[in-house]
Amino acid sequence: MVQVLDVMEKALNGVPLSENDYQLRRYAPKVAEKVREYKIEFDSENPIPNENSIADDLFEAGLELLVDVGAYCMDSSRVISFTESEVREALRNAPSKVFFGEGRDRKAMVPRKIGDKTPPWCLLGAAGGPVSSDESFLTLMEGFAEIPQTNSITTPALTRVSGMRVRPASPLELYATMRNATLGREACNRVGREGKPFMNTLATAESDVSLAAAVHPRFGLRPSDGFMIASMDPMKVDFARLNKAVIAHSIGAPIGMDFSPLLGGYSGGPEGTAVGTVATHLMGVLTLQTSYLIPFPLHLRYVSNSSREMLWTISTMGQAISRNTDLLSISLNYTAAGPCTPMCLYETSASVMAAVVSGLSMESVGVATNKYEDRVTPVEPRISAEVGHAVAGMKRSDANEMAKKLLKKYERKLTSPPLGKPLQECWNATKRRPSKEYAALIKRYKRDMAAIGLKLEPSELDKP
Repeated sequence: MVQVLDVMEKALNGVPLSENDYQLRRYAPKVAEKVREYKIEFDSENPIPNENSIADDLFEAGLELLVDVGAYCMDSSRVISFTESEVREALRNAPSKVFFGEGRDRKAMVPRKIGDKTPPWCLLGAAGGPVSSDESFLTLMEGFAEIPQTNSITTPALTRVSGMRVRPASPLELYATMRNATLGREACNRVGREGKPFMNTLATAESDVSLAAAVHPRFGLRPSDGFMIASMDPMKVDFARLNKAVIAHSIGAPIGMDFSPLLGGYSGGPEGTAVGTVATHLMGVLTLQTSYLIPFPLHLRYVSNSSREMLWTISTMGQAISRNTDLLSISLNYTAAGPCTPMCLYETSASVMAAVVSGLSMESVGVATNKYEDRVTPVEPRISAEVGHAVAGMKRSDANEMAKKLLKKYERKLTSPPLGKPLQECWNATKRRPSKEYAALIKRYKRDMAAIGLKLEPSELDKP
């Protein structure tokens, strides 16, 4: 079975190729070839397809893509090649159950299948979104930890240390990463959720050296947390990411890989993006020895995944993975609109619906394209989780009709989405509740969801 040292040998001795040639002359033409060969076609009228043959064709196309083009090591400028037997052996040996967390918060993540009644694993939080201060960080982490459906937390990213903006791979990043760990654990302790795992490692730990610093026991990271490592599009890794994998493996921690194939990028349209997303799942199992995967394909123009094309991409690639493997795959959704807007809640609902009925678990949520400071609250992941639990076991055909109704509510606004309001204006940090305006909006949203056939129970979110 392929191990990290085998990957290094391939990275040092593989076919030499420039990054540009790999992307434009090797990867992109082969994706287009697989789409044509398997006759994969985007169906704009059905954002959540109901045909198993599409999923199976996508899986075979993705597997063949990885075997044909390999992954790419940016530091050695060489192709990391895998044989079909190596890919299939890795899939047979990939873990199908992983425990996260401590004490009463310790839970097992298991694979899901199409139409599975098992609730999705809910990795809830800010999806690494930036926050402006320690106070904002603590407010969010307390709110995320208190969401009843939270199985694990995705932390925000601190952007400043002592008033100085964090610089990558500098002492500022190390200090911010260590503070990210200690503040996150403190917030969970405050609300009695001491054992909740942080499954995005730490959003502030971009470099390998900062991750190594945060692993020190005094800062609160534990082997039962998930150590997430990013892959670059298309199917690229570097030594820093492999270093992170060695660090996590050395303490016995499960590794996750997040990756974001861009619709409109090297993979082309929705068909090629779906094929590339399947292939990158398999690449992660081999290159980083991942225990779980976090795909979040994004639309190049909208920088979100709630559009009609993206719902189809999420659904088809999810069905391909869930039908043909037992991989633990968690779909991360991004919205174009910001907090305290109906559009944001409709967007995340549609993305979560497409993922969960197709056999995936969920990470929520990257709000307002995840690039603005303090533009996420505990409301958006809470609503996402409620939707995820409500649609577990739903037929794809029923979800498809609901998704089409949701698209009508926001699709035309994707080119100019409302930014909404910052955390401080729509969340009461003292009461740990939404503002009056946001609570009223949530009530209207739930009435709208009931009207399209999805009843969401009242909760404390409805009460400011």
